[in-house]
Amino acid sequence: MYIAGKNNNIDDQAIAIASLAVQAILYEVACHPSPGLVSKVSNGAHNDMNYFTFLDSATALISPLIHCAKAGFTSKSPKEIFKRIRQIGQLGERRMFHKTRGVNTHKGTLFLMGICCAAGGKALYSGSGFSALQKIIQDMTEGLVERELSSRVSELESTHPSRLTHGEILFLTHKVEGIRGEVQRGLPTVFDIALDVYRANHQLGQNSRLVHTLLAIMQFNEDTNILHRHSFDTLKEVQENAKKIIALGGMTTAAGIKAIEEMDEDFCKRKIGPGGSADLLGVTVFLSLLEDFMDGELNS
Repeated sequence: MYIAGKNNNIDDQAIAIASLAVQAILYEVACHPSPGLVSKVSNGAHNDMNYFTFLDSATALISPLIHCAKAGFTSKSPKEIFKRIRQIGQLGERRMFHKTRGVNTHKGTLFLMGICCAAGGKALYSGSGFSALQKIIQDMTEGLVERELSSRVSELESTHPSRLTHGEILFLTHKVEGIRGEVQRGLPTVFDIALDVYRANHQLGQNSRLVHTLLAIMQFNEDTNILHRHSFDTLKEVQENAKKIIALGGMTTAAGIKAIEEMDEDFCKRKIGPGGSADLLGVTVFLSLLEDFMDGELNS
């Protein structure tokens, strides 16, 4: 039975967790200059979406994320929880596409945030705290790549490309595990890199802190949004340029800021949108907020 904290109402806790996830989603789309990405001042590399499309989409995610968080408050195993939230995610996707009139704004975000919301609920339910979150995520998604990609190669190869997801196509063509591999490994880009950068740059204004963390993620992320629309060469170029900008100081120096602005201009012209890195930025912000929330609950 859930006993952590003074407020033991699971519905209230699930709403609180999901609200932090939506807050993080809104933070991500608000920051600028975010090279090639939709922001409050730019459509980035996109012709089919803008800032308001993202706001509309974010409101469609509120209900499914609440249900994902609530699904974690249970004695069921992490794998059973994951099976449940995949069903919730499918409903959430339909709501998102209805709200955006068919534009894919947050499919990857919903997948990642749903997992993290459920893991947060599970950690609170068990009283294990934020430190257990990565292991819960790994347990939830154990075998995901094998189950949904590796073991299905023959089936995927015989399926018409129009019926495959971007992730399935990239696995067939490049053996890239994408978002499934990232969560199966326990979101190492977030837990091992991005969270440390986000925490270390708390002295920056919120906008600069977000952009700086985004560039830190772009250095290492095997961004499938870029791979899907461009090539490995373009992805490597993006990663190397991000590393150079971080070496310049990123958003902490005038030279770094100028380089980011130039990268944004270049990406918008070339239609390069690092959406996978944007998703991980949102997750980073959410987990930072969630850690504070969970610490308060478990220590109250």
